[in-house]
Amino acid sequence: MSDSDKVFAGSIPENYDRFLVPLIFEGFAADIAGRAASSSPRAVLETAAGSGVVTRALAPRLSPDVRYVATDLNQPMLDYAAARQGADARISWRKADAQALPFEAAAFDIVCCQFGAMFFPDRPSAYRQARRVLRSGGRFLFNVWDRIEENVFANDVTNALAEVYPSDPPRFLARTPHGYHDTALIRTELEKAGFSNVTIETKAMQSRAPSPRHPAIAYCQGTPLRNEIEAREVGKLDAATDYAASVIATRHGSGEVSAKIQAHVITAVA
Repeated sequence: MSDSDKVFAGSIPENYDRFLVPLIFEGFAADIAGRAASSSPRAVLETAAGSGVVTRALAPRLSPDVRYVATDLNQPMLDYAAARQGADARISWRKADAQALPFEAAAFDIVCCQFGAMFFPDRPSAYRQARRVLRSGGRFLFNVWDRIEENVFANDVTNALAEVYPSDPPRFLARTPHGYHDTALIRTELEKAGFSNVTIETKAMQSRAPSPRHPAIAYCQGTPLRNEIEAREVGKLDAATDYAASVIATRHGSGEVSAKIQAHVITAVA
């Protein structure tokens, strides 16, 4: 993973939340929220909270006296999430590295993380940290995207940009968001970190958008893929986005579009 893969700055957080969240994240956020709330936790830690889609889905399901700490390493995303959430005395927002959590041992009943593990440079360290801050019997609940070929719009955009830049195709989506899908590896890393009863469910959903341009903007301008495009040709972001939209339209139609998305949902017990 390159350093640019972790840069969610400028207009990326807004485009991420406006376009990418409804396209691919909201359904899985509701799934994570339902699983996390099912055990009525009293203390919840969320890592890699991003623009707050899980926080917004989970907080209404929790008791009035719950303690909810939402963290992210990226301050612009954390600021955006806090602004979207609105006032809630139960929730505190804190910049924190999932690989070096600044919390006491056995402080939480649940640690949850939506589509963040793929971005951790040292996943075993992050898993050991999650295990450390969980109480005995607590649950680490997270999801990761399956391989890019099982996530159609992301694959369409990646293939489209390979046509635009054939000598140096931007590979952010395949390399990072869809680069950690080996379930045997995930299970092994969690068990080495001290977790037991690891369950992995592969879950498919439908990604829906009002037009082909929506997923093109979501991926090209709402993720660090934007940084890769702009590094290759200054001033051509809109043209690259337009071409990705045209490829999606050719494959899926010019009106409302839908396509498969697929992820692994993991639960591990401390």
